Amino acid sequence: MDGLTTTAPAIQPHNERTAAVWSSGGRDYEEIIRGVYDGIDAVVAGLAPRPGERILDVATGTGITARGCARRGAHVTGIDIAAGLLDAARTLSDGLAIDYQLGDAEALPCADASFDAVVSTFGVMFVAKPEAAARELARVCRPGGRLALATWTPDGAIAEMFSVMRPYMAAPPAVSPFAWGRRERLEELLGDAFDLTVTTETSHYVETGGEAAWNTFVTGYGPTRALAASLDDERRAALKRDFIAFHERYREGDGIHVPRTFVLTLGVRR
Repeated sequence: MDGLTTTAPAIQPHNERTAAVWSSGGRDYEEIIRGVYDGIDAVVAGLAPRPGERILDVATGTGITARGCARRGAHVTGIDIAAGLLDAARTLSDGLAIDYQLGDAEALPCADASFDAVVSTFGVMFVAKPEAAARELARVCRPGGRLALATWTPDGAIAEMFSVMRPYMAAPPAVSPFAWGRRERLEELLGDAFDLTVTTETSHYVETGGEAAWNTFVTGYGPTRALAASLDDERRAALKRDFIAFHERYREGDGIHVPRTFVLTLGVRR
């Protein structure tokens, strides 16, 4: 297969539990992605895929970004550690030129300089070892190739949603994924390999209410689903109450409207 190798294990041992967590959302993860369509559209537009280009979508999830690139004529490889999400992606991508592969962003099963562009939308930011993932993004992108990332900001609504969940976690993540939403950190991780342009954008999550948001996330979003499943009835009810209350702060009329800030990073490989 173009650009792919078999030199790395599919999933690094320290990421196996994380893979299971994200995988648990399955096809229902697509409902989570429904809430960020506008952000993903902005990333695909910024990347500007061209017919015949080889594009790698890292942490592809259920494949919405990969599909957006493939519809523009690109040959897309989508890689994720979550087998359940990949199964859904394959079903949702029928007829498009996308090769979905189980793989780890910290050790991509891809040859050096094998892609014209590399993209990740709200995905690679959740890796356990950011430096390793950043090196891999650079390694597989050819000189002159392009990078496009969407990452949630540390002061935005998604970060605040995680702060609502944090008191219920046995142990918070050792590395904050929201560091990828700071310009300085992006320069540290990627600035040596890419000429970067970083802008702050807003995605808009619209839902009927806080309870509908809870039902969507507890069903399809691996971190919320796994956390809720790990709690006893009393603490699960408390998490649900806090999660709903957080989203109800954004009520507008008959529903909720949650503006979620993210960073759009576009780069050119040196």
